[in-house]
Amino acid sequence: MDLKGILSLIFLVVFFGIMIGVGIYCRRHATDVNGFVLGGRSVGPWLTAFAYGTSYFSAVIFIGYAGQFGWKYGIASTWIGIGNALIGSLLAWVILGRRTRIMTQYLDSATMPDFFGKRFNSNGLKIGASIITFIFLIPYTASLYNGLSRLFSMAFGIDYIWCIVIMSILTGIYVIAGGYMATAINDFIQGLIMIVGIVAVIAAVLMSKGGFMEALNGLANVSDPTVTKIPGAFNSFFGPDPLNLLGVVILTSLGTWGLPQMVQKFYAIKSEKHIRKGTVISTAFAFIVAGGCYFLGGFGRLFTPETAPDGTVVFDSIIPNMLSNLSPILIAIVVILVLSASMSTLSSLVIASSSTLTIDFLKGNFIKKMSQKKEVLIIRIFIVVFIAIAAIIAIYQVKSADESVKFIAQLMGVSWGALAGAFLAPFLYGLYWKKTTKAACWISFIFGAGIMLLNLFARNIFPVILQSPINCGAFAMLAGLIIVPVVSLISPKPDRKLVDSAFECYEKKVPAAQKNSLD
Repeated sequence: MDLKGILSLIFLVVFFGIMIGVGIYCRRHATDVNGFVLGGRSVGPWLTAFAYGTSYFSAVIFIGYAGQFGWKYGIASTWIGIGNALIGSLLAWVILGRRTRIMTQYLDSATMPDFFGKRFNSNGLKIGASIITFIFLIPYTASLYNGLSRLFSMAFGIDYIWCIVIMSILTGIYVIAGGYMATAINDFIQGLIMIVGIVAVIAAVLMSKGGFMEALNGLANVSDPTVTKIPGAFNSFFGPDPLNLLGVVILTSLGTWGLPQMVQKFYAIKSEKHIRKGTVISTAFAFIVAGGCYFLGGFGRLFTPETAPDGTVVFDSIIPNMLSNLSPILIAIVVILVLSASMSTLSSLVIASSSTLTIDFLKGNFIKKMSQKKEVLIIRIFIVVFIAIAAIIAIYQVKSADESVKFIAQLMGVSWGALAGAFLAPFLYGLYWKKTTKAACWISFIFGAGIMLLNLFARNIFPVILQSPINCGAFAMLAGLIIVPVVSLISPKPDRKLVDSAFECYEKKVPAAQKNSLD
């Protein structure tokens, strides 16, 4: 093993030791369902903001999206990171954060499917949402593993399967031991690593090309007639393909509003004051990490990527190739950076999927009586099952000869599109609009999940612009925002008493400091 491998290994041992130590320390917070899934709804702004950000940005972003979209759109791919910060973080916290926290506590709901069930008084909605959540979080989780394969191969030269096994076991240990609180504390540590790492890597990569202006000038001289005939397109303001770039911005930014593992962060935050602080922290984190990742990816064409046998670029190789000639210490930092991003998102996904399968699917439907202790035990068992299924899919994905399942962006696009296409609109309207109906929720669920399944298995029946899972996912989300109000207006009205009961939580009188209220 060379120097970069030795340094990376030392960093990994220390990193994993800290993660497991935090999990063991947080066992006392994971004795009941509220503590295991939501940290007792008492998590502070820094932990919540970093948990939101690190769940948002993973190896999928750093290795898959930054590489692929940086190659396609050049420096204009930075707009994706800016959109993630302004729409996916700032607006998400402002529009969803406070209302989600208030109504979910009032309804005593611990998951997004549980919210649908209690808000619309429908056990069927709860079961349907839990099935969609479990099914479509699996391919997203598998894509996290994929993002690590080439990076670990570059750093250690070890087989990808071992990367999956090690990451699965260690993530499972600290999540099973400490639940949400362990995840939140580890997310904070991992988030700090991500910030330091991305800044250091950008500086090193640009210096390897003579500095920022020299790298930008080199990008201006890049031409690709298969993409565009416009000279200098890859260092232009909107890049060679603004329309498809907009689709990526919408999917990766607006999509977070409908993802169960993201929205669930708002359930756990402690107070109003913490929501305001969390908004600022989360937005700043997104600007640095997401903006930095896509900015870095924009210079991908200055490096030589791997190509498939048919001559097409292997997008997932672009970022690892950019980093391959960095110093051993920077390689070690990058390994920990990407591992941090992946493990934080993985822990968030497994808690969301296992808790919803237990609380929303099994409890009350197949197991009528379930004590708190038994409920937490079943959640822990499903964490193991979920991690194992995702790991098997990830191994198949890399070992498969089918190139269509290898690119991270496509796999994640299907998952995000289905979840956000199904849930975003009914969740948003459910928080704000009393006239939202159960029928509108069902139509949104069916449309969002259905159109992405069609895109996965019968892509050729779509118009060319919607054959991309990215664009199709963005379309599903935007269509849901129209479908829900239209169906709500023509379907039977919800029970007035039920709706008023749900919305009365917003009218509760609470003391306020005079700096916040003159009256």
